[in-house]
Amino acid sequence: MTNVPSDIEIAQAASKKHINDIAARLDLQPDDIIPYGHDKAKISYDFLSTLDGKKDGKLILVTAISPTPAGEGKTTTTVGLGDGLNAIGKNAVMCLREPSLGPCFGMKGGAAGGGYAQVVPMTDINLHFTGDFHAIGAAHNLLSAMIDNHMHWENQLNIDPRRVTWRRVMDMNERALRTITSGLGGFHNGVVREAGFDITVASEIMACFCLANDLEDLRNRIGNITIGYTRDKKPVQARALKAEGAMTALLRDALQPNLVQTLENNPALMHGGPFANIAHGCNSVIATRTALKLADYVVTEAGFGADLGAEKFLDIKCRKAGLHPDAIVLVATTKALKMHGGIAKSDLKGENVDAIKKGCANLGRHIRNLGQFGVPVTVAINHFVTDTDAEHKAIRDFCAEYGVSCNVSSHWEHGGKGAIPLAEAVVDLVENQTSQFRPLYMDDVPLWDKVRRIARSIYGAEDIIADKKVRAQFAEFQEQGYGHYPICMAKTQYSFSTDPQLLGAPEGHDVPIREIRLATGAEFLVVICGEIMTMPGLPRAPAAEQISVTDKGRITGLF
Repeated sequence: MTNVPSDIEIAQAASKKHINDIAARLDLQPDDIIPYGHDKAKISYDFLSTLDGKKDGKLILVTAISPTPAGEGKTTTTVGLGDGLNAIGKNAVMCLREPSLGPCFGMKGGAAGGGYAQVVPMTDINLHFTGDFHAIGAAHNLLSAMIDNHMHWENQLNIDPRRVTWRRVMDMNERALRTITSGLGGFHNGVVREAGFDITVASEIMACFCLANDLEDLRNRIGNITIGYTRDKKPVQARALKAEGAMTALLRDALQPNLVQTLENNPALMHGGPFANIAHGCNSVIATRTALKLADYVVTEAGFGADLGAEKFLDIKCRKAGLHPDAIVLVATTKALKMHGGIAKSDLKGENVDAIKKGCANLGRHIRNLGQFGVPVTVAINHFVTDTDAEHKAIRDFCAEYGVSCNVSSHWEHGGKGAIPLAEAVVDLVENQTSQFRPLYMDDVPLWDKVRRIARSIYGAEDIIADKKVRAQFAEFQEQGYGHYPICMAKTQYSFSTDPQLLGAPEGHDVPIREIRLATGAEFLVVICGEIMTMPGLPRAPAAEQISVTDKGRITGLF
């Protein structure tokens, strides 16, 4: 193909319908939505309250093999599959996460799909959208300010400045703020202490936001957040600071799901945006439940590879929300499989069936892993124009050995039409195989054993390792009554191990645990492994260098 338009050019040339018309596709009236301009809106609480008792549609999860710099196109496939289902006469809605500004201006680029399988308005979605992330950051940092303010005055709660666990956040990659000293400059500037920043998507407020059932549940979750400990090591919760009311007020409008459209004018809900390598990686429960009441098929995604996003979707989101997925689509590309087969990114264009076969070890590990959850799986080959029939055959033959169907989908190039074979395969899977969903572990399994089970069953590890201090924290949290919490692993997305250079399907490695964080609002335990950071840094040449705006106000260079 020559002179192929960029993703942003395709998006800006889209023929969008008024958001009222998109809402009408879901039987929403103009009064049921809160417009943000002509092409995006929020679904009102009043309408959401009318959905109780309606029958749920089928829930389809899109996940992927371990990501590589070559790209897998999970969001693109989610959009393409949704358009494909609509193209064959099914009533389908996509549920996606909102993009974070950090990756948009850093390395990853936008997160609204690609090619002719995108959601629009792409530039709005990738930048400020409806302000949800700003609200989440403001609520989080309000709590930070109230903590420091309380300690500055009488500190009646006896909070120990050395044991404040609540950090600040910003929606940007900024490695210089990972660890800071706050309160410098004299008595009137507060209490001097070591502190730091995480990126907004790693905030526990983001997790509470995405797991909450409604405003009341959100307020309760925020009140339950543990912000630190007293000098005699007793936990302090946000409600002790009387912070949960004001924080929920900041999040009131944001908690309403966002409605947008695909390039083919099909409805999509974009709401919430935790990363799957450092958070639980799924869009909001409210958005997913809303879509299930409005459509026959709901196609959603979970971040990064299936070892992270899908595992957390199934073990955290589905467990907490009572969701029952009906099918899983596992996305792979020839280029990514070649990289897992040992080929450098610069050498991916030529046919290399041997590298594909070797790289399929990564695909096979993900297929086996997903099989543990009892949900039917199909594989989607996200088509690149440089792919060859021999490469596709090698992948299909490999999948056949696992008894799993495999379809080539050309949605990037052809939109929903190119995804029709995949859409038909998904419908066949849902109609002819019964999902017997089960989580990887039960609630009563001890915390340490839950982490070990994930490491061994999903990562192929020999064991987990941690120093004495971290082991003691596991024991303390278990004794304090948090043993029923699920686990949110924070680990590199590029490998089953904690070494991002170790591609393919490594086995027998140890998973080192560096830190654990108790999230009593989200109700899970964050286990930080290896060198993963909860505040990313910008790459040597950030994407921000290419982004600009014309004198007529049109954004350029964004993905």
